[in-house]
Amino acid sequence: MSDTPRDLEELRKRIDELDLDIMRLISERATCAQQVAEIKTERDPDAAFYRPEREAQVLRRIMALNQGPLDSEEMARLFREIMSACLALEQPIKVAYLGPEGTFTQQATLKHFGESAVSLPMAAIDEVFREVEAGAVNYGVVPVENSTEGVINHTLDSFMDSSLRISGEVVLRIHHHLLVGETTRRDKVSRIYSHPQSFAQCRKWLDAHFPHAERVPVSSNAEAARLVKTEWHSAAIAGDMAAKLYGLTRLAEKIEDRPDNSTRFLIIGSHEVPMSGEDKTSVVVAMRNQPGALHDLLEPFHRHQIDLTRLETRPSRSGVWNYVFFIDFKGHRDEPRVTAVLDEVRLRAAELKVLGSYPMGVL
Repeated sequence: MSDTPRDLEELRKRIDELDLDIMRLISERATCAQQVAEIKTERDPDAAFYRPEREAQVLRRIMALNQGPLDSEEMARLFREIMSACLALEQPIKVAYLGPEGTFTQQATLKHFGESAVSLPMAAIDEVFREVEAGAVNYGVVPVENSTEGVINHTLDSFMDSSLRISGEVVLRIHHHLLVGETTRRDKVSRIYSHPQSFAQCRKWLDAHFPHAERVPVSSNAEAARLVKTEWHSAAIAGDMAAKLYGLTRLAEKIEDRPDNSTRFLIIGSHEVPMSGEDKTSVVVAMRNQPGALHDLLEPFHRHQIDLTRLETRPSRSGVWNYVFFIDFKGHRDEPRVTAVLDEVRLRAAELKVLGSYPMGVL
């Protein structure tokens, strides 16, 4: 097709027509969502409107059916926002996350629940747990492990005393940028603020480019960005959300030492999640202090061919040099072979606590 004014006019007219069709179909979908809410409320006034397993199934279906030219993840993100807006018509969902605003945890919250969710920043991980336990919010989002620096022990420890369930997971690619305010030049940077984890993830780059700058650890990358906004000769390591929130300039982009740097976040809630078809289960196990305890714990998983995705140990609070094991594996607790494994582990362990079965991260 030749690039003539008439061709462009016809294409733009067609785009306008498609926009009307898209708007009509989205409105029709929203109306269906409202009708679903009405039916649920009639049957059960306390019915849950957000269904993690259903949303995972819808997003997987969209990605499987997508034929381009948009890639499958981008198409799923568009539907994520449509679903978020439709859910807000049924019942606005409230989510607490490890704050402050501008953190990667907020970014993970929006990635999972969409922009229409009401997201509330909390000062600490245990505050996120308390807000969900008290019923002040529907869900919480907390970081659990980084591909470079390992697990976040505070999150694991919080599960020890909590009755909450894991309802989902989000894996977020972490890109760190070196940010400055409008009055700071690169050759004048003498102080760099960031969270200790971010310093660790960018250690080699900092050693090569700013070996003499003072590195000042703070409570979050967003806090680092806030400090830099009002200071001279200082920089912050933070992500896109913090840069936008505080109007900072990027001196350097993607300064993390490993290009595959990512962080996994957990969605915590009060309810069990039914099977979605592609699920994970997380458990915490206390074993008796005896030779071969770890072998006894892992043997049933091997025999039933259950794929373990994570195994971590934490000191037990019940005695010196006793440990508990945090285990993630593929499968749902309602699957027969997973049920069989958990029954065997329960007989061998001093204590077994199922933290939840939930859909594997889609986006």
